[in-house]
Amino acid sequence: MTSNDEQVSTSLKPVTWAWLALVALTLISLELGQWLHGVGWLQLIVAAIIWLKGMLVARGFIESQLAYPLIRNILLAFISFAPLALILIAFFGREFARWTTL
Repeated sequence: MTSNDEQVSTSLKPVTWAWLALVALTLISLELGQWLHGVGWLQLIVAAIIWLKGMLVARGFIESQLAYPLIRNILLAFISFAPLALILIAFFGREFARWTTL
């Protein structure tokens, strides 16, 4: 096993910045939802914001950059699932609905 050169952070500064960025992204998403209500490509912006927030949580709070590559890749796949599902349902919603009906 190889050891990472980075150490677990004991400072509250990165966590505070990550939390402030999460709050800012939440407020931006609320404003975009009001401003661009009904626009077809709003789902792409929402998916990007969801992905950014997931990455902020993974790096700022979970410190995924310190994890082993397998764990890091599983976490990144998990974070990417919701935005990808949102995009697929936004553009191919009828096909997904048809697959799930009896």
